[in-house]
Amino acid sequence: MNIAEYDVLMELRRSGFASQRILAQEAGHSLGVVNRSLKALREAGYIGDDFRITEKAAAEFRARRPRQAVILAAGAGMRMVPLNTEVSKGLLEVNGEVLIERLIRQLQEAGIREIYVVVGFMKEKYEYLMDAYGVELIVNPEYAAKNNLHSLYLAREHLANAYVVPCDSWCSRNPFSREELYSWYMVTDRSDHDSSVRVSRKRELVAVPKGSGGNSMIGICYLTQPDSDTVRTRLEAMDPEPRYDGVFWEETLQDKGRMIVPARVVNGEEAVGINTFEQLRELDGQSDHLKSEAIRTICDALHADMEEITQVTVLKKGMTNRSFLFSCKGKRYIMRIPGEGTDQLVDRRHEAAVYQAIREKNICDDIAYISPNNGYKITEYLAGARVCDPENPEDVRRCMQRLRGFHELRLTVAHAFDIFGQIEFYESLWNGAPSMYKDYRQTKENVFSLREYIDAHVQERVLTHIDAVPDNFLFVKRDDGSEEIRLIDWEYAGMQDPHVDIAMFCIYALYDRRQVDETIAAYFPDGCSQAVRLKIYCYIAACGLLWSNWCEYKWTLGVEFGEYSLRQYRYAKEYYRIVRDALAQRESEGK
Repeated sequence: MNIAEYDVLMELRRSGFASQRILAQEAGHSLGVVNRSLKALREAGYIGDDFRITEKAAAEFRARRPRQAVILAAGAGMRMVPLNTEVSKGLLEVNGEVLIERLIRQLQEAGIREIYVVVGFMKEKYEYLMDAYGVELIVNPEYAAKNNLHSLYLAREHLANAYVVPCDSWCSRNPFSREELYSWYMVTDRSDHDSSVRVSRKRELVAVPKGSGGNSMIGICYLTQPDSDTVRTRLEAMDPEPRYDGVFWEETLQDKGRMIVPARVVNGEEAVGINTFEQLRELDGQSDHLKSEAIRTICDALHADMEEITQVTVLKKGMTNRSFLFSCKGKRYIMRIPGEGTDQLVDRRHEAAVYQAIREKNICDDIAYISPNNGYKITEYLAGARVCDPENPEDVRRCMQRLRGFHELRLTVAHAFDIFGQIEFYESLWNGAPSMYKDYRQTKENVFSLREYIDAHVQERVLTHIDAVPDNFLFVKRDDGSEEIRLIDWEYAGMQDPHVDIAMFCIYALYDRRQVDETIAAYFPDGCSQAVRLKIYCYIAACGLLWSNWCEYKWTLGVEFGEYSLRQYRYAKEYYRIVRDALAQRESEGK
């Protein structure tokens, strides 16, 4: 049978035969297609001359009947900022109903009792569903590192005659049925620039170039046994491959530029995928979840109503924080929300004091609001700004000169940043667990032995950025077309030897020794003494261990930094040896 024949057979099962015209209207096909389908169904023995379905057709219905469902609810829903910092997407309320509860009830109304929910982010919040609705939870521990292809891989044994359902779907009418005859993937008749498919005249889902627009993808899918076998085979082949870590499970449906299942097209008013704050507000402007702490903070700080907050867009997740762009009263802003475990790492009162010290110095971004309590920060968006390119010598030279100019202001605050104390502190956050590195104890002892040399060669302590890495230097265009440099992200700033900032820049950029020396030369255009150079090398070793310990703590929270964490540990070991060998040579030469 083709799709039209399946649709006609389904309508005959549902409503019986009244006339070809009514059948065409209900099945969604032309009168000519319906007549050809009826003829084919009779000839194949699926219906009799009286248009009643036969036992052969009834067997087809039994073989393809829905049996189970998989709801995907593991992701953090980054596009839902700022709401995702307080609630998992599937637990949002729309018109007084929790999204995932509505989906479960709709599935159960269609006779589906075997329901699996794949959870990860805020997984404990979903536990109650097991008792309330009899569902089973499947835990995805890698939700932060992998997209939902991995979630479906974990549920791959439950895909035969199954619905696959994203937890953020809202449908005004129940999209599930007690009977299905073929696989399908749901889209709406609305256009969406984020969509990767469009519906062809044959109801095929054809791939479209990114950003060109297609039919809005709801993501609900039904898989009959043959198609589920294909999806499972592809999941098992793709999941172990790192290149698929960031892709959606729909990639398993793609074949030569089109999906292997046809489209089920619904009216855009009937189904919505709630991916953003504004989509939730459009669907239910009275939802309690719209009144999140972040939204209340914006309203209070900018003296605005919630309706004035628009164009909310997630920014790339930082190493410490989550940030998003938004518009309010004709201006663009960035709001920072501290990330996982940040309350252990950053003293927000110290950060607020730093911003007070640098106010009106034209050093940092323009602050509209900062909280010394929870770390929420709102800054004006600097349009057209770019970050420093650490591989561009001119960029690096200008950043080092800007950094030196900041240091020469000799600003002060009441708190210091103690590198060696912070190394110990980050280690304490491991809660007694051993380091991931076998030789950590020896490496730590070696690095700490450099403290004596550092203390003997510190010339002054001033307000130091500490996190003066290339990404935190913004090149901002002035009205005359020239560029000025702003330093952002002052969370770790405090009193310290300013030369620490040179070391931090180098190790974040993953520089080799030649590049380190070039950066030192850019900071000291009149030359750098060997004693100061060795001290900066000491800082590279100490700061490498500092951020390695920091990465180990973040790893316990499920945050992985890949090569960065390994390279920081290597800096600790390699630059200790560089300093040790240089000092030994000096001693042997009697200097």
